[in-house]
Amino acid sequence: MKLFSSNKSEEEKLIEGCIAGKRDMQQLLYDLYAKKMMMVCLRYAPTTFEAEDIVQEGFVKVFSNIQNFKRDCPLEYWIRKIIVNTALKHLRQKSLLTVSHESEEVENLSSGDYNLNDYSMDELLSIIQSLAPRYRMVFNLYAIEGYNHKEIGEMLDISEGTSKSQYSRARAILQSMLVQQDRPYKEHVINR
Repeated sequence: MKLFSSNKSEEEKLIEGCIAGKRDMQQLLYDLYAKKMMMVCLRYAPTTFEAEDIVQEGFVKVFSNIQNFKRDCPLEYWIRKIIVNTALKHLRQKSLLTVSHESEEVENLSSGDYNLNDYSMDELLSIIQSLAPRYRMVFNLYAIEGYNHKEIGEMLDISEGTSKSQYSRARAILQSMLVQQDRPYKEHVINR
């Protein structure tokens, strides 16, 4: 199915149809973005079941608030932001965003020439999901979603410095996991 981003009038029709509460347009919007948003949720949620719940809750918010979409960014970005915020709220409610104290020592890895292409998306997702929830959230928000540490601090109610240190710790843990698996990765991907 073709996305409407290249044809503004088609996307506008889709948005207007959703604002009008037309079920066929809501279904079309859901069909266009649900799989991508599920991939986002799988990075945050501890289980597939919870990720599915977050996607459903997020789309309810999308449809409830689409009349507030200012059209100052791509529709997909706006939906993604709602989904990420829904995931964070879900994890906060389940008390999964508490600081984790791990006893393991992590090697300080500053260089390496590795190739992430050696991993499937499922393997990479599994490695990221194995992080403690707080580290996983900061890593996802910074390295994948592109938020800065100040924004992450505000979203997670932590200081900017805490966000930086948790990102650094998450990156070191991920690098250590990849080294332990004896499969290489490209440093620049983890070093965003």
